[in-house]
Amino acid sequence: MQFVYPLFLLGALSLAIPIILHLFYFRRFKKVYFTNVRFLREVKEETSARSRLRNLLALLMRLLALLALTLAFAQPFFPGNSSQPQGVRAVSIYLDNSFSMSSLSKDVPLLEQGRTRAREIVRSFSPDDQFQVITNDFSGRQQRLLSQADALTAIDAIQIGPDSRRLTQVLERQKQALTNSRSAHHIVYQISDFQRSIADIQGFSDSTMELNLLPLRAVQERNVSIDSIWFDAPVQMLNQTNPVFVRIRNHGKETAENIRLSLDFDGQTKPVGVLSIPPGSTITDTLNMTILKTGWQEATLSLTDYPVQFDDHYYFSFPVAERIKTLLIQEGTTNQYLQTAIQGFPRFELQTQSSQQLNYSRFSDYQLIILADLTSYSTGLADELQRYIRQGGNVLLFPGPVDNPANLQAFLKTFPTDLPTGFEKSSRQVSELNAEAFVFKDVFERKPDNIRLPLATGSYRLARSTAGAEPLLTFRDGSAFLSAYSFDKGHFYLCAAPLAETYSNLVQSGEIFIPMLYRMAVSSGNVQRLAYTIGQDEQLEAQRQGTESEKAYTLKGQQGEFIPEQRLAGNAIFLGVNDQIKEAGHYRLYLTPGQTLHTFSFNFDRKESNPECVDAGELSDRAGAQARVMETANETVLAAKIQEQGKGAALWKWGILLALLFLLSEILILRFWK
Repeated sequence: MQFVYPLFLLGALSLAIPIILHLFYFRRFKKVYFTNVRFLREVKEETSARSRLRNLLALLMRLLALLALTLAFAQPFFPGNSSQPQGVRAVSIYLDNSFSMSSLSKDVPLLEQGRTRAREIVRSFSPDDQFQVITNDFSGRQQRLLSQADALTAIDAIQIGPDSRRLTQVLERQKQALTNSRSAHHIVYQISDFQRSIADIQGFSDSTMELNLLPLRAVQERNVSIDSIWFDAPVQMLNQTNPVFVRIRNHGKETAENIRLSLDFDGQTKPVGVLSIPPGSTITDTLNMTILKTGWQEATLSLTDYPVQFDDHYYFSFPVAERIKTLLIQEGTTNQYLQTAIQGFPRFELQTQSSQQLNYSRFSDYQLIILADLTSYSTGLADELQRYIRQGGNVLLFPGPVDNPANLQAFLKTFPTDLPTGFEKSSRQVSELNAEAFVFKDVFERKPDNIRLPLATGSYRLARSTAGAEPLLTFRDGSAFLSAYSFDKGHFYLCAAPLAETYSNLVQSGEIFIPMLYRMAVSSGNVQRLAYTIGQDEQLEAQRQGTESEKAYTLKGQQGEFIPEQRLAGNAIFLGVNDQIKEAGHYRLYLTPGQTLHTFSFNFDRKESNPECVDAGELSDRAGAQARVMETANETVLAAKIQEQGKGAALWKWGILLALLFLLSEILILRFWK
């Protein structure tokens, strides 16, 4: 046991005062004469013995009371950890300010309760100590060490934010700040609800700092969220019904009833339906969107849920092209059937170029490039088409009839396709259509029995050289007539027969050829992302406008506009938001004011949607023996625990209590001992 103020022990000398008073206390007695004093003498002797015993007990109580007061003023304590360094301490306090901290604990949000805990921690230390106050924002100023007054001010300024960090990330950040302090005594506090999605501390072991975990608990753990949205088709069609799938999850332990779903699109809010979701399960619902105009479309899907609402809205955006440009590369005259089929689509635009006069720089302007009956292929064309497909383009190849396919084989080796082994001038009937492939999916309400499938009178036999081939049309012998190959972001379509009617009547099969061309043109592998997630610092990609590199692109949302990080690469521009987007919504990209080039939709991270938290027992098991879980609902008790942890177990309160107890005992002795 040690004393904070050992000089107060000199007060024990005051114990001599009541002893002296007791020894030198004389009382004069008055003599009374009686005729027979034999019986009085016995009474006198018995009364004097009891009186002396009572006085001695009262004296003892006084002495013990004075001794207890003396010890209380000296403030004795048992040292907590003698190995801890003395002097200034560096204290890091992490307060979780993610969306889950907006849940209620009785009548106040968890964040407010966390602020109270953080303030009490700061006040429990000396004004000479250094403090770091850190949240999920991870801003640069939070890496500075503050005074006690500045730390209290920083705690008062903490607000709910969209960021969510794993505890190991926070701990590493705290460690970096504490290593810059002048103190060798590092103490770390983490105040959070410790959701399972972030509580990744496993077996903490670090002798350079003390880790203290303060869990907070909400009254109810329930939430319904919109997880994701996707279209059935990669490209949305104008003036058509476009099916949209939405996945909704119930994170609670009770059935979510009367969850109303609504869609805000094209200036109108339309109710979608009312859902009932079983506990801990996910449902997928379908809604239909009819698009009536071209350009960038912005939509918001919402549901009704309480109290956690940050994940009740899902913002998404997508483009609808005004024109679908198609390039036909040929050697001779244009096939009239092909020209008629493409020009029959009101949104299609067909351009032709000779294989000897190609403008490679304009390939990215087209959604579909058709190579029709070429007899020779250059390496330059192969390289440019490969680059075009990697960026999300679509290529359809009708090989020309040649007896020696060596040049064609060398050309196709650039792509992951099957290779032709030789050209056969024999009649081969197509017998099967793959209605599950995107090119033909939902083209027919039901597959007609009398559909006229193509007949080839001259075709190549394709040797199976890749496992990624998707047969679209198949001959009776099982070999492929038309196959699709996914290549990076784009697609390569290979037909075994030339386009000319001399070798195939595919162009005359309108019920197959026309929807086939349309679907191939819109089957871009470079599908625009419907939405992005705030806080993940994802790289955005848009099509570059013009050739001027000095102009700055700007992103504008409801919270204002800013200039993102920009990097030009060919016909694309890559943008970095660098944690500048904090609110969910639609953000439009501008190069010239008033002209929207691209729309990016951002949503809050769904990592916080699951309200399930780790309890104190499991948290202690995860963190390990070196970490300490401090679970208390009273700020005064918390402060006492912190002081006891730093200075040891204080005993002065026991001294006061014992002094009062001894004084009470003296009063009782004097009052009731007659």
